[in-house]
Amino acid sequence: MAYTTIKKPSDYFNTLLYSGNNTAQRQLTGVGFQPDLVWIKGRSGTYGAYSHFVFDGVRGVGKQIHTNLTNAESTNLNNLYSFDSDGFSLGQSGVDAVTNGSSTEFVSWNWLGANGTASNTQGDIASTVSANTTSGFSIVSYTGTGANATVGHGLGVAPKMVIIKDRDASTDWVVYHNSLGATKFIEINTTVAAQTNNTAWNDTEPTSSVFSIGTGGIVNTSSNDYIAYCFAEKKGFSKFGSYTGNGNADGTFVYTGFKPAFVMVKPTVTADNWVMFDNKRLGYNPDNNFSYANKEFVENDSDIIDFTSNGFKQRSSGGTSNRSGEPFIYMAFAEEPLVGDNPATAR
Repeated sequence: MAYTTIKKPSDYFNTLLYSGNNTAQRQLTGVGFQPDLVWIKGRSGTYGAYSHFVFDGVRGVGKQIHTNLTNAESTNLNNLYSFDSDGFSLGQSGVDAVTNGSSTEFVSWNWLGANGTASNTQGDIASTVSANTTSGFSIVSYTGTGANATVGHGLGVAPKMVIIKDRDASTDWVVYHNSLGATKFIEINTTVAAQTNNTAWNDTEPTSSVFSIGTGGIVNTSSNDYIAYCFAEKKGFSKFGSYTGNGNADGTFVYTGFKPAFVMVKPTVTADNWVMFDNKRLGYNPDNNFSYANKEFVENDSDIIDFTSNGFKQRSSGGTSNRSGEPFIYMAFAEEPLVGDNPATAR
């Protein structure tokens, strides 16, 4: 399989750090593109121990959900009120401290979709989609029917990971991951291990055009609106897989084929956290600080992972990311590909 044509991965995914300043109508630049998905978390300081905030261009500005909560979607334009050509803006008519409070450091993870939407009728349920087929990322909005169904994702290849949230109800998030398969699901807002249940994915793997949903309320309550984030694998840019921990500080190495810009891991047998790393916090080995996708905690500065030119390596005997003999799933995006016009270098 040929490497992706993406020469500069930061044109499609990028992490932006900023310091809160408690000012309204604040424009943040430096993302490098107009993001369609923005995920914000306080890192430290006064408002560091607050929820994750997730916004996307398909649901519309100001509409927020939280990966650490079951809450239904809510609207607050004093958090994010516009997606801009090089970033996003906060605080339309005032300041919400949880995304721009003074004495707080913040991180935002940003993905490029299509900068627009299209109707998709490839599934049993019509969907509204913002799809970037180059990077393998799409945002999909659909309305549940309560019956087994398919939903078009717009990627042209089968996604390796799908993350879904009911926008209208206080329910858990649900995740499909190719390493678990369509007979199982896992929840991004909890520590719970992978569960076997056909009401999530109808025991049916995604195809190049659709993903399948069962009758479970977490994915398909009749008349409820849902949002799905779909990720296909692009060699040299993204990787979705699994590894087995060894419980040793000289830990498991995971080959991705690129220097990572972002990695998130989760044990699948034992209840434990989703752990998020990126190449900006602090940006050098072994100081790769991390957050928990399922918790409101401040950033953790323990040294548990190295980013290498071709993957990542566990550097802790701790169970959260390297429990001995346990399988872990992961998603990863590139800072630099291993080969091509901009080959990766070691850190």
